[in-house]
Amino acid sequence: MIPLKGRENLLRLIREIAGGTYSDDIMELTGPGYPPEIREIAEAVGMMMVRIEAREYHLEQLAEQLKANSLKTVTAIATALGERDAYTAGHGDRVGAYAARLGQRLGLDADTVEQLRIAGILHDIGKIGFSDTIFSNEDTSLNKDMLLEIRSHPQWSYNILQDLDFLGPVLEYVYDHHERLDGKGYPRGLRDGEIPLGARILAVVDCFDAMTTNRPYQPGRTPQHALAVLGEMAGSALDPDVVEAFMDDIEQNGMES
Repeated sequence: MIPLKGRENLLRLIREIAGGTYSDDIMELTGPGYPPEIREIAEAVGMMMVRIEAREYHLEQLAEQLKANSLKTVTAIATALGERDAYTAGHGDRVGAYAARLGQRLGLDADTVEQLRIAGILHDIGKIGFSDTIFSNEDTSLNKDMLLEIRSHPQWSYNILQDLDFLGPVLEYVYDHHERLDGKGYPRGLRDGEIPLGARILAVVDCFDAMTTNRPYQPGRTPQHALAVLGEMAGSALDPDVVEAFMDDIEQNGMES
């Protein structure tokens, strides 16, 4: 008969392994201090545990590859906007770079900084659904339908990205980057703390890059002028702490090219 202590240890370790807690403790039961029955079962369970770990690792590697491929695809879609509108070429990359810089300055962790960079690249992906009328417009006069179309792009961006669960908070940053502290933003009319910090960061850097980029209807503003405008928007539309940090960052590190 199998000794009670050996049997209890074996059952306990099998339960732990079945619950996903893998350790080398099972191998202790393969030693000469235990009867052949215990050793044989422990060896079999140990080999099974190794195979499960190997398969789980393989699945994790496949999942990471899938994430990388999916992100590469949506990034390519966002970049393709530059082919339809030369004046937005490079905008997403610059916003992503500014957002990452600002996240670092604000002391955010490395994962959040990377999420900000990705959100910056993808924040306007919904514009891929714009009509040619929007892209060909070379003046500032927008009719009601055109304005509605422009204000719809955060929702369209959300719709495009919502099934990519691995994006995590990136999705909310993209969705809410046109919200305002005073509740007059879109698409949800969020106010103050309802707006995620990542979205508040995107809002600041997106405004800055848009103002300093040449457009068909107006030349880009100087960085000093754009920063002054951000200062005027702080507290009503934009987070004043984020604006202040961004001003310091531009002063010290300059603009993205």
